[in-house]
Amino acid sequence: MKDFGIKESILFQLDMCWQLYLYHTDNIGEEEAHWSFNPKGLQVRKKDGKWCIDWPETESYEIGPSSIAWIMWHIIYWWSIALDKNFGEGTLEKEDILWPGSVEKAKATIESLHNKWISRLNDLSDEDFQLKHYAKWPLEDTNFANIALWLNAELMKNAAEIGYGRFLYEAYRKHGFK
Repeated sequence: MKDFGIKESILFQLDMCWQLYLYHTDNIGEEEAHWSFNPKGLQVRKKDGKWCIDWPETESYEIGPSSIAWIMWHIIYWWSIALDKNFGEGTLEKEDILWPGSVEKAKATIESLHNKWISRLNDLSDEDFQLKHYAKWPLEDTNFANIALWLNAELMKNAAEIGYGRFLYEAYRKHGFK
């Protein structure tokens, strides 16, 4: 049996998370993605002809679940920032990360970020994953393996949230809430 290094293990885990994301975003439509279980939940909103992103002042449970569009934007946000802060100039801020305008464009953006991330991971050696050199965001004073593992966990969490949002939407669409 082959002994896998840290890079291969991280890439294997990332692929599992990616497959769950693809499963939950397959054939998702605009109405479903923008539907919100609760108007207080985080959403992507169009105001005065431009897209605005809600940013939570609190992560309290009382705001309710986010819309799927917001969750997709959130994936674009953290993947863009992770690539920029850990491998780029480190200048991006949350205000720089915009909603692409549609679910299909968001899916294409997420796929592009996924491919860029995998390319960066493939360029690193197992030893690089143990260094702090590439570990700048979102965790400080750690090695890059922990950054990559955080990103895998974030993708898995967001994929599960998208799936749960789809369950809520279908239940509401078919039966309403009683």
